[in-house]
Amino acid sequence: MDDNKVIRQLIRVNLELEGLEVVTAADGAECLDVVHQVRPDVVTLDVVMPRLDGLRTAARLRADPRTHHLPVAIISACTQYEVDTGLDVGVDAFLAKPFEPAELVRLVKQLIERGSGGEGRGGGGGHRGGGGDGDSDGDGDGEGGDDGVADGVPDGVADGVPGGISYGG
Repeated sequence: MDDNKVIRQLIRVNLELEGLEVVTAADGAECLDVVHQVRPDVVTLDVVMPRLDGLRTAARLRADPRTHHLPVAIISACTQYEVDTGLDVGVDAFLAKPFEPAELVRLVKQLIERGSGGEGRGGGGGHRGGGGDGDSDGDGDGEGGDDGVADGVPDGVADGVPGGISYGG
C-alpha cells in the first residue's frame, strides 16, 4: 500500500517479475478491504497515507483475528519514532526508502517463507503478495545489508540507513 502511484507500480513490477501475484491499494482503508477479499501472504505498507496511515493499518491488521498472523512490512522513510511505534503494533520488518528493488524482493520472499514456514506470525500457503508499495496485501520483500540479523535487527535498518531493512521480534 502506498499513496504514490509510481512507487506502487515500482513495487508491483519488481515483485511480478519474481512470479508473485500483487494487489495494490492507495491507502489504509482500501488496504483493509483488499486484505479481507484477497487474503494475501504478506502486506506492505507506507507510513504516511491518506484516510488511514500505515501504522494504524498495521495495528488494525494485528487486532483482527482474520489477519493477525499476516507478515507486515513497512516500506517508508521512517523516523526512529515510527520504527518504534511499528514494532509496538507488531510490524515484522522495515525497508527504508529509497530502496533497491532487489532488497524489496528479498524482503517479501523472506516474509512469505517465514509466514508459511511457521517462523514468526505468518501462515498460509501460496505466493500471493499484495504489492509492496501500495499493495494492500502487499508483500514487501527486499532485504538490505548482508542478511545478518543481530539482536533481532538486521543490518542497516532501524538506524534509518536508506535501503536498510530491519526486523521486529
